[in-house]
Amino acid sequence: MSKKVYVQVYGCQMSERDGESFGAMAESQGYLRTASREEADLVVVTTCCVRESAENRIIGNIGQLRRWKAQRPGRMLVVAGCLVQQAGALERLRRRAPHVDIWMGAFDQAKFPDLLREAEGGAIVCAVSDQAGPPVEAAPLAEAGKLSACVNIMYGCDNFCSYCVVPLVRGRERSRPPRDVLDEVRRLAESGTREIVLLGQNVNSYGRSENQPEDFAWLLRAVAREPGLWRVRFTTSHPKDLTDAVIAAVAEEAVICPHFHMPLQAGSDRVLKAMNRGYTTEYYLERVRAIRRAVPEARISTDLIAGFPGETEEDFSETLRLMREIHFSQAFTFMYSRRSGTAAADLPGQLPREERLERLKRMMALQAEMSLAWRRAMVGSCQEVLVVGPSKRDPAMLSGQAAGGEAVVFAGREADVGTLAPVVIREANSWTLFGVIDYEKREDV
Repeated sequence: MSKKVYVQVYGCQMSERDGESFGAMAESQGYLRTASREEADLVVVTTCCVRESAENRIIGNIGQLRRWKAQRPGRMLVVAGCLVQQAGALERLRRRAPHVDIWMGAFDQAKFPDLLREAEGGAIVCAVSDQAGPPVEAAPLAEAGKLSACVNIMYGCDNFCSYCVVPLVRGRERSRPPRDVLDEVRRLAESGTREIVLLGQNVNSYGRSENQPEDFAWLLRAVAREPGLWRVRFTTSHPKDLTDAVIAAVAEEAVICPHFHMPLQAGSDRVLKAMNRGYTTEYYLERVRAIRRAVPEARISTDLIAGFPGETEEDFSETLRLMREIHFSQAFTFMYSRRSGTAAADLPGQLPREERLERLKRMMALQAEMSLAWRRAMVGSCQEVLVVGPSKRDPAMLSGQAAGGEAVVFAGREADVGTLAPVVIREANSWTLFGVIDYEKREDV
């Protein structure tokens, strides 16, 4: 009887892609994937340390898994990724969680099959390298056959934003060779994948660290022209590196979705400078105007931080003002989290949690209004939706994603799953569109 593996993911899409890789590598060692932790013989936890709240949840979950492991002899627990890679974290974590069988840093993913075999022999294994190796994908085609699949095009980050631990735990930028990326995309399309999401901490700087002639705009067009694909997406797009050539690629290549996720983080130039973001608000606005000139239907989503050290009420008001001016379709909003090892951790003017939380609530309320306005404006329209499967909240309905990135829940048939369907939008809230498939129109597409 085959053993089963359950992968629990915390963090960003890069971490989610890591989870898929661990699942695929476990399968190569004879495990079957399961969606139930209670059925599993092996649990892999991919971790995040970008915010203190996420770190606390992960540590609490690892502690709870002690009981899971004790319930059945032979069960194994793996903890991997950014939290393990964080300077000084490993020994602290090992003291708190001696029941973990494998500790693995962010640079050691490809070693997983060997480490797993070693742990199956009874060893407690730690693999946390100090430096990243070449940009080799640990498990290419880990998402083969999925309707929508993620493809790593680069790893690490060179920006060193003052609040962010990513360069410390993910390393400096390393771009995969274009040939490797395109080969993976081609093979995914041949397996039935119809949407590709290109991943990187800053996809706009793809190829820069290798001084290669093929930049992100080139790669984006090359991926879009691979046979069999219906959609291409990308994230994350750092504003300071967003070129006119990338915008033109989105405007001119029909399969590239008209969606730019472009983190602003703050609307005050003084705060942006303290964050080491590398742009001003006027530069950001110019990039927004360039997008909307070339791609009028584009959705622009963002990340925002409330309560950065030294942020005044006036600074925060500037962020709210810029949110209103740009009118983001969606925003991921966060309360500033002090992270050891970052420049911002030592800045004066660290704000009390209550003040940071109060600003976050105001930011969220404003964005909820704007997201609702975006979605209500779509009521009555017909949107082309990639049908993913039954809705998690209402299995009698189907769910999918519109080209602009909006979540859509709608009435349809089981046979519609895995297709592009024309959905007439009937209702909307701040997060979701609701509608029904127009089957008459479908016969014409």
